[in-house]
Amino acid sequence: MMRASHRQPGFVAATLHRLSGIALAIFLPLHFLALGTALRGADALDSFFTATNTPLVKAAECGLVLALTVHMTLGLRLLAIEFFAVRERTLAVVSACLAVTFAAGLIFALNVH
Repeated sequence: MMRASHRQPGFVAATLHRLSGIALAIFLPLHFLALGTALRGADALDSFFTATNTPLVKAAECGLVLALTVHMTLGLRLLAIEFFAVRERTLAVVSACLAVTFAAGLIFALNVH
C-alpha cells in the first residue's frame, strides 16, 4: 500500500524525472556506439543504420524522445521551484509537463517513417 505522500503530484514528477534520467543514461553508450561507427566511415554508418531500421528500434526512438521531453519539462519545473519559489498549482504544472511530453511524442511518432 502506498503512503499518501507517494500519491502527490510532486512525488510522481520526481519519480518520472529520475526514471527518464536513467533511461537517458542507458541510451548514452548506444549513442556513442553510433558515433564511433561514424568515425569508421560512411559505409560503416550506413550499415549501422540499415541494421537499426526495425520497428523495435523505431519504438525505442519514440521512447527516447519521450524520455528526453519528460526529463526536460520536469527539469524546467524543478528550476522554477528552485529559482522562483513557485510551489502552488503543482498538479497543473505536472499535468502541463506531461501534456507537452505527450504532444512531442505524438509529433515524433507521426513523423517516423
